Amino acid sequence: MQKKGLLWGAVLLVLVVGVFFFLRKPAAETLKIGIIQIVEHPALDAAREGFIDQFTEHGYVEGEKITYQIQVAQGDMATANTIAQKFKNERLDLILAIATPTAQAVANLIKDKPILITAVTDPVAAGLVESAERPGSNVTGTNDLQPLAEQFALAQQLVPGAKRVGIIYNAGEANSVTQVQMAKAIADQLGLEVVEATVDTSAGVLQAAQSFIGRVDFIYVPTDNTVVSAFSSVVKVAEENGIPVFPGEENLVPQGALATVGVNYYRLGRQTAEMALRILEEGAKPESMPIESQKETELVINADVAQALGINLPTAIRAKATIVRNR
Repeated sequence: MQKKGLLWGAVLLVLVVGVFFFLRKPAAETLKIGIIQIVEHPALDAAREGFIDQFTEHGYVEGEKITYQIQVAQGDMATANTIAQKFKNERLDLILAIATPTAQAVANLIKDKPILITAVTDPVAAGLVESAERPGSNVTGTNDLQPLAEQFALAQQLVPGAKRVGIIYNAGEANSVTQVQMAKAIADQLGLEVVEATVDTSAGVLQAAQSFIGRVDFIYVPTDNTVVSAFSSVVKVAEENGIPVFPGEENLVPQGALATVGVNYYRLGRQTAEMALRILEEGAKPESMPIESQKETELVINADVAQALGINLPTAIRAKATIVRNR
């Protein structure tokens, strides 16, 4: 009888332990997020940092509840496609694609995981979504369409009498082509002549900028990944020849541009993360989540550049601006 009692006790213990493990709430799995960006430069880096910071503030501490695979394509589409294939093979929970070329690389290959895009000027023209209002696929996110009309109006205020604007860009980047088309229409309305210089790689940026010497009154640099990655070459030519530079993004102002009215990429990254969290936590569907824009822009002026160019900043403009200096 004693042996039989011990046997039943053992069986009961096994059952209790089994029920405990069956009913116990499983530990939350670690989220796996892949981040791909076309190149490293301040704007794209800021978008990535804003995205990660927003997740951290929502309790997703790296190494505990979330892991990131961060990959940079170094401006090479073959590398971007290789990264996209790697992400597909690793079955990530979500992908953040920063900039148009890398967004296209992952969207062309991965159809079964949410893809959040940011720093993409025109997702529709890039073939990433059916419409901004209803993407219609696993891709959604934020655009970085700049307020070009305000940027050109600012240029005319700070460079009165300007007649010609030089625009340097990579014609192979869909986002740049969209911006240049818009810039031409705005320039025409303002009575400005556009002088174009195109590049294929960052190595050609210096020569393209030099082609503007004596031909333009100011230079406009759109949010072109190729040109921005070699922005120091544009600044070098501009400084040596007294040409004001107005960039599409505010991060370039402390690097030697004169001024801009632009999108804050860090805030844009945070906004994109909020969309990602709605997908992961609330079950929102990317196909029905409209592409979002940043509602607030920021006027940024480089006081050092203004002084070097002999430009006196109007009081009304200075009062509204964030004043920065060369880094």
